[in-house]
Amino acid sequence: MEIEFASLDDSLARFTLSGASPAFANAFRRAMIGEVPTLAIEDVRIYDNTSALFDEMLAHRLGLIPLKTDLSVYSTQDTCSCGGAGCPGCTATYTLSVEGPRMVTSSDLIPQDPGAAPVYDNIPIVKLTKGQKLVIEARAILNTGRAHAKWQATLVCGYKNHPVITVSDVCDACGMCVEECPRDILVAKGKKVQVAEGKLPECSMCRLCERACLASGIGDEPAIKITAEPDRFIFVVESDGSLPAKEIMNRALSFIREQADELEKQLGELSGDEKK
Repeated sequence: MEIEFASLDDSLARFTLSGASPAFANAFRRAMIGEVPTLAIEDVRIYDNTSALFDEMLAHRLGLIPLKTDLSVYSTQDTCSCGGAGCPGCTATYTLSVEGPRMVTSSDLIPQDPGAAPVYDNIPIVKLTKGQKLVIEARAILNTGRAHAKWQATLVCGYKNHPVITVSDVCDACGMCVEECPRDILVAKGKKVQVAEGKLPECSMCRLCERACLASGIGDEPAIKITAEPDRFIFVVESDGSLPAKEIMNRALSFIREQADELEKQLGELSGDEKK
């Protein structure tokens, strides 16, 4: 199994996973979405709210603000030594006190720990008119996307099979497939259609080129065929900023390994061959 990166930074990763089954590719995707813990606001204490929004709507909006997460500092409440009571090791605290007229944004959310500040400063929360106030205290905890979408570390996380484009010698470079391709994957060079350099991963496998080729009257079989490699996948992973994309991948792979080890242990106990 190999991973080859096309691009990688803190917010976005594009890579090709080779030598993997569709089941593993989907498990990897699901783990990145639902099993990587991040901070999100869970409890909100509202002392004063004369804005146009109900308390519940404000709490919901606050919960969806991405927060910077350092997994070496925070632990989940069920594994924390405080037993979930809410200590600095499992809980991040925020305060907000604003009076209108102005727009309340995520920059007004003041963290007790600067390392757990909102990822973006310009996320609107509510607009206050003259005389309106908003005074709150909020607590954020670690959890995973399986519990609620606000704990998802990814904005986009998906994959597709790596496309394979085959052009037979029957091709006469009429150009109809080139004109039909919505992503400009194909080019006519000489007496044959070819795949533009570096464009193959962009193919969506819509097969419009095959239909265009048949419409040209070439025969019963198109000169161009689109297939997919069964054990090679193109992934796109975009972080919400709470964790770097690389750490999301590492955490997801660690989760899969832990689950596989646990399954092996359980099977060993059932068969009587438990590893010492």
